[in-house]
Amino acid sequence: MIRLTQYSHGGGCGCKIAPEKLQQILHQVPLDLGNDRLLVGAGTSDDAAVYLLNPDQALVLTTDFFMPIVDDPVDFGRIAATNALSDVYAMGGTPILALTILGMPINKLPTEVIQAIMQGGAAVCQSAGIPLAGGHSIDSPEPIFGLVAAGIVHPQHLRQNSTAQVGDRLILTKPLGIGVMTTALKKEKLSPEAYREVLTVMTQLNRVGIQLGANPMVHAMTDVTGFGLLGHLLEVCRGSKVKAQITASKIPILSPARTLAAQGIFPGAAERNWNSYRDGVILALARPDWETLLLTDPQTSGGLLLAVAPEGVADILTLLAREGYEHATVIGECKTGTPGIEVQ
Repeated sequence: MIRLTQYSHGGGCGCKIAPEKLQQILHQVPLDLGNDRLLVGAGTSDDAAVYLLNPDQALVLTTDFFMPIVDDPVDFGRIAATNALSDVYAMGGTPILALTILGMPINKLPTEVIQAIMQGGAAVCQSAGIPLAGGHSIDSPEPIFGLVAAGIVHPQHLRQNSTAQVGDRLILTKPLGIGVMTTALKKEKLSPEAYREVLTVMTQLNRVGIQLGANPMVHAMTDVTGFGLLGHLLEVCRGSKVKAQITASKIPILSPARTLAAQGIFPGAAERNWNSYRDGVILALARPDWETLLLTDPQTSGGLLLAVAPEGVADILTLLAREGYEHATVIGECKTGTPGIEVQ
């Protein structure tokens, strides 16, 4: 049996360049260039670019790809495609088509394995109701798969990561712990039952983002991926100029991930994330290092993080429960103060 994770040095959104290093790379790179139709560009580290087509339509465009996070090729394709489409949903958009990004060590992986990866991605696109309309491929030393995803959103339904308001409640729709559990998989320390549990989370489309974007009670939205909960929340705080106060005990975490984290099983990206943005986080209570690292654990195809007006929270939680997000919960709120995060 071929184990895809043996062909890559990292996997899933844990492959991302650390936030601090990425800022150094992008420093002084000319981005956006002042285009009036560019509604969302690179300035706030949002999930996708958004370009105004006409008064009623804006194009949402994003790309996401990574190396294998699991060994099964169909599952890898499904996870990568679900993760890429999440960026469109996180903007309140409806996907309309996708293109494949494919890099494979052609002389190492059998053709049928590569086909299976593609089939997994195509199945997710079919589930989302969009065509997989083409793409690009290269012969690369490590396996890479992902999508370019395009969507449409009404400008009034566009949701960004930089529009949270003081008083908003913060809701997380999926549990954390994906990076921990997939690292355990690579170390052959994850049970079949735990694998099925984390796979279910990673392959759940965030299509509820379409309904959330149309709800005026949802002020801001982003998805939680490679920079972990604290990293993506910090982007919300800095872009919105608010302070977030969250309660660690309220944050949903996959049960097996807690056990594994306490044993010291973490992807290297969890610590890289923490070192990159720890200056923006206050830990109000003493806690074991592994509990903090769960909050920086890179998520692959993670949940949506919402900033919701207090009077809309009950309806949003009801919607999320109805759509199958059983772990969705309020984890904190936005307050006045220096942009940053206080973890209680």
